Amino acid sequence: MSRVLLTDHIAADAVRVLESFEGIEAVATGTPSPEELLRMIPDFDAIVVRSPTRVTAEVIESGKKLRFIGRAGVGVDNIDVDAATRRGIVVMNSPRSNTVSTAEHTLALMLALAREIPRAHATVTSGRWERDSFQGVELYGKTLGVIGLGRVGGAVAARAAAFQMNVLGHDPVVGEEAARALGARWVRLAELLAQSDWVTVHVPLSASTRGMIGAREMAAMKRGVVVVNCARGGIVDETALADALDSGHVFAAAMDVFEQEPPGTSRLLEHPRSVFTPHLGAVTVDAQRRVATDVAESIGLAITRGEIRDAVNAPR
Repeated sequence: MSRVLLTDHIAADAVRVLESFEGIEAVATGTPSPEELLRMIPDFDAIVVRSPTRVTAEVIESGKKLRFIGRAGVGVDNIDVDAATRRGIVVMNSPRSNTVSTAEHTLALMLALAREIPRAHATVTSGRWERDSFQGVELYGKTLGVIGLGRVGGAVAARAAAFQMNVLGHDPVVGEEAARALGARWVRLAELLAQSDWVTVHVPLSASTRGMIGAREMAAMKRGVVVVNCARGGIVDETALADALDSGHVFAAAMDVFEQEPPGTSRLLEHPRSVFTPHLGAVTVDAQRRVATDVAESIGLAITRGEIRDAVNAPR
């Protein structure tokens, strides 16, 4: 029997998918501590994780039987892909499954900021009725700059176009025609920053994207811009964002992801013109079921048939 460990309370449907393959035993658990994971991993041929579990080089070295690592989601920054590659371990993710949920969450945060929904809700539930205190803005007619026109960024662009926003898009690997099909106009990054009323980022976290929206980029944005990050913590420089909010150059911000999660306390979190959520982009019943079953099927196919799909460190 090949044994697969599923951590982080991955959907029960994933266990059923894995055990539908002959010769596979699936073991589901919560989020193990680093020490617990080191003790457990030698007994497994594959592991499937969400973002809380970190598959470090030490874990990979301890997994003497380990052949496959699955990420129920898109980002693999909690997995040491280089260490896995050196061991010949294939790392797979589920890149399509949470696209809709993350795109919808991005628009939800934008609407929450535009209409000051969190503050308005707080006044009503505390017994106050202060209609005159909340004069929001419309998304209609505003310019949205989408940095990264991949699956999620493209879905955000298409939905923003339905709100009749003027959508600008920048992506080094997506051309003008593909951007136009999403309802966006492809522009250079400098033009996007200078013209957008709202800026949202949808790029993976890497050495080249860490801090890509920093003090210089925010200074290049028009005064009164709103910044949104539902991609990965670290892409937007949080200190620079707090400074820009304090100065009023950035009017408001919405963040679903942070450099450190949970983020603790900071000037940014105390800012009144902001909305924050605890990394909820992919956290819907629908998305969690899809990411779990998709990566479980990929692991099952890899173990039983040698069929590799959605690998981040191996060719198709």
